Amino acid sequence: MYHFEIPPFTDKGSAVSFGKPAGGEAGAAQQAANSKALMPTGPKADFKNSMTLDDGTHVAVTTIEGKKSGFKGKVWVWAPKEYFDPKYAKSGFPVMIALPGGAGFPNNYWMGTDLGLQTSISKWSAEGKGKPFILAMPVLNPEPDDKGIYWDGSDIPGQPKMGTWLTDDVPDLMRENFRTIKSRDGWAFMGSSTGGFAGLKAVLKYPEKFKAVIASGPDVVPDSPLWKGHDQEKAANNPELLAKELIAKKGPDVYLAFQVGDNESNKKTLPDVQKFIANYTKGPIHTSLRVIPGGQHNAKTYVPNMGEGPIQYISKVMEGPVE
Repeated sequence: MYHFEIPPFTDKGSAVSFGKPAGGEAGAAQQAANSKALMPTGPKADFKNSMTLDDGTHVAVTTIEGKKSGFKGKVWVWAPKEYFDPKYAKSGFPVMIALPGGAGFPNNYWMGTDLGLQTSISKWSAEGKGKPFILAMPVLNPEPDDKGIYWDGSDIPGQPKMGTWLTDDVPDLMRENFRTIKSRDGWAFMGSSTGGFAGLKAVLKYPEKFKAVIASGPDVVPDSPLWKGHDQEKAANNPELLAKELIAKKGPDVYLAFQVGDNESNKKTLPDVQKFIANYTKGPIHTSLRVIPGGQHNAKTYVPNMGEGPIQYISKVMEGPVE
């Protein structure tokens, strides 16, 4: 009955809560003015359970209409078991915005448990390799990726503002509903393929908001056909040009953890990433590269290998849990 998701044998679709907005609990301790943590600001989103993991944590989903992008879409969320431990009741947790490759619509494939992202985050945290990240898993595109049409996780003129959706509306949702960290030290991206590009670009474009990214098998330049006729806007979303600008501005520091298989379907992926690293690892831009022996261009390759370097690399420079 659980397999067929028939209530009461399953809790799929049940309401899920990740805590109350600041001051929403009678007698709740007030945060100190100098606290590094940010209590949930509200308004509270309507989260429904999508999946329950073996440790009792939930992958939940909600649909929001972005106040800044105007785009309406789904976001899946997950918090590790530590988040619910009473000893962390006043602690803010780091957030990782996890972006898929491919269409990234109507689902974000990280929300499923088959790839083991959530259990891996818990395992790495227990082993002292990684932070106990909260995950935000939004849709990446506004529509299916039909006939080679995709949006590069960007605000392409005349198209839905997917860049604003990823870098403003999704973080706002997390701040409204979770105990997070006030500074950029608690905000990171991870993504594979197109999602790796979108995360890389977001960190380089908004280093004052985000500190680190794990980019697996990413493109390093925008290549959506929808940029045609919009060269200036395309340049403003090009990681190579953004890296040059950040170096010229001398900060703030960002940490880019790349991982690429040596058997990727696109044989240019590894040399392109290696060239990017050679050209732009200087000043405020810090990089690492894990080349995965036999690794292919898929999430099943990338998740286990995140634990072999990339997750430690970004976790060392990020904060949380912290009061």
